[in-house]
Amino acid sequence: MKKKIAIQGRKGCFHEIATKKLFSKIDYDIIECKTFNELTHFVSKFTADLGVLAIENSIAGVLIYNFFLIKLYNLKISREIYLPINHNLLILKNSNIKNIKKIISHPMAILQCKNYLSKYRNIKISESVDTAEAASFIFKNKNYYIGAIASSEAATAYNLKIVDKNIQTVNKNFTRFLIIKNNHKYKKISLFEKASFYFRLKNLIGELSKLLNIISYYDINITSIQTFPIKKKPWEYLFFIDIKFFNINNYFFMKKEINKINNYFYVIGEYKN
Repeated sequence: MKKKIAIQGRKGCFHEIATKKLFSKIDYDIIECKTFNELTHFVSKFTADLGVLAIENSIAGVLIYNFFLIKLYNLKISREIYLPINHNLLILKNSNIKNIKKIISHPMAILQCKNYLSKYRNIKISESVDTAEAASFIFKNKNYYIGAIASSEAATAYNLKIVDKNIQTVNKNFTRFLIIKNNHKYKKISLFEKASFYFRLKNLIGELSKLLNIISYYDINITSIQTFPIKKKPWEYLFFIDIKFFNINNYFFMKKEINKINNYFYVIGEYKN
C-alpha cells in the first residue's frame, strides 16, 4: 500500500527533492500543502502517513514556528536529512533577463539570495508561497516579465530557462528537513544519537542554568536552542532544544535528572543523525 507523504509546496520544490532522497526505495503519493500549518494538520489527522518539514537553513536560520507546530499537533520526529540547496533564476525560454520587471519566490529563498538580488535594483522582489509555485505561475501565465527563484528540478518541471545557477549567497547552503509522524504511529528505535525536546521555564532565577548544567554534565552537545513565548503567560517561554550525544546511557541519565526539576519536559523525537 502506498504511503501518503505531506510536503509544503508542489512538484519541483525542495520539500519534494528531500522526499525523493529519503524515500527512493518505497512507493508513495505526495500530498501538496500550501502551508506548514496544513502539512502538520494533515499528519495529525492521519490524512498523511508522515510529513517532510523544513526546520532550519544554514543561511536564513531556524523556522521556529515549525517547532511550535510539532508541539501543537503532538507530532514526533522520526528522522532528518540535510539537503544542499542550490537556487537558480528562472524565466520563460523565449524571454530575456532584460524584460524582467519582477522576481518572485518563497521568502526564505529570497533571503538566501539577497546578495545576488541586490544587483537588480530596478526589479521588484515579491514573495510567493513556494519556490516551485513561483516557477509554475510563470509557466501557466506565460509571463515574460517575471522571473522566479527555484530549483533546477522546477526549471525542468515547468519548462523554464535558467538565467543564472547557484545564486545563493553562500555556496554551502543546506536546509534541514524533519520527518514527522502522528504520535500514535511513532515507533521508538533502540539506537539513536540525536534527540529533540521542549520544556517550559517560569521566570525564576537560575532555572535555565540548572537544566543546561545537567545537559553539559553528561557530555551532551546542544546543537540548537530556540525560545518561543507562551501566550497569555507573560515572561514564560518554551525552549526547543536539539542535542547530540555519543553515549546513549548518558542521555537517559540526563532525562531522568531533568524530569526531577522540570515537570514540563517533553521529548518530540529520538532519531539517527
